[in-house]
Amino acid sequence: MTHPLEQLRDDALAQIASSPDEHVLEILRVKFLGRSGSVSEWSDKMKSLPKEEKPVVGKLLNEVRMAITAAIEGRAENFRAEKEAAAVANIDLSLPGTPHERGALHPLTQMLDRSIAIFRRMGFALAEGPDIETEWHCFDALNTPADHPARNEQDTFYLADGRLLRTHTSTVQIRTMELAPPPIRVIAPGAAYRRDEIDATHTTQFHQIEGLYVDENVSVADLKGTLEFFLRELFGADTAVRFRPHYFPFTEPSFEIDVKSSALKGGEQWVEVCGCGMVHPAVFEAVNQSRHDKAYDPEKWTGFAFGLGMDRLAMILFDIPDIRLFAQNDLRFLGQFP
Repeated sequence: MTHPLEQLRDDALAQIASSPDEHVLEILRVKFLGRSGSVSEWSDKMKSLPKEEKPVVGKLLNEVRMAITAAIEGRAENFRAEKEAAAVANIDLSLPGTPHERGALHPLTQMLDRSIAIFRRMGFALAEGPDIETEWHCFDALNTPADHPARNEQDTFYLADGRLLRTHTSTVQIRTMELAPPPIRVIAPGAAYRRDEIDATHTTQFHQIEGLYVDENVSVADLKGTLEFFLRELFGADTAVRFRPHYFPFTEPSFEIDVKSSALKGGEQWVEVCGCGMVHPAVFEAVNQSRHDKAYDPEKWTGFAFGLGMDRLAMILFDIPDIRLFAQNDLRFLGQFP
């Protein structure tokens, strides 16, 4: 004799198999499996069944529920497959596809990657710091006097709380020395900000790599050898490098560096590319004061620091006439640097 649950299963499977669309299928799902559906009603009836019938009916009820659920899911999958087939039925596979242009790294990113790779080969580690800085890290710790023009609000972006947007990534050098004792050898790539008038060679945000090397007996010869190697790796082995005396408050002696290379248009001309020098003892003393120790004793440790403008180097190496092109997102420009 057929049990009512078996009859319920057979009726449900027949109705599901003949359902014409997803709307009807959803109605059947609620009818049989919903909170007030037929299967749920049998779940409620289980409470009133004799104890000896409960195991048999319970097992059958689970089988019926699983059979109906599987049938509904299978029918729904059929409807989805039919929709997908209909959607592509009229597609002409012989038509050419839509081409996807291959992107490339931004020229500034390419310049940063090349520069970082060269310095890594010389043993420099990467260091990072915040773009929003304290005046102490940006100026005081770097031996910059209070009346220095760079500290003027006309040159620097100050915030209401007295902090500022860093004007150079030299701030990372200070933070690195605060955190770690010597010897250290780091480069600090990142953005810097100044209130410059925007034109073909100036913008309010630019990119730098600043470097710092502190150890015993570090000399100008080490500085010269490091930067000459970097510049010849970047511009070519035939690059001529010239050091000119200059003034920076955080280095003494200080230099600016010019290069002349066949890799550049008008390669017979000297082009300024870098500022550098030996770390001023006052910078070490400021770091010691912050650390509350004598880790950077200027009588024991010496070091050199340098700063390279990535925008300027990219403009020189790639022959780019206007710094504003870097930020305009013009694919006609960016497509020239695959």
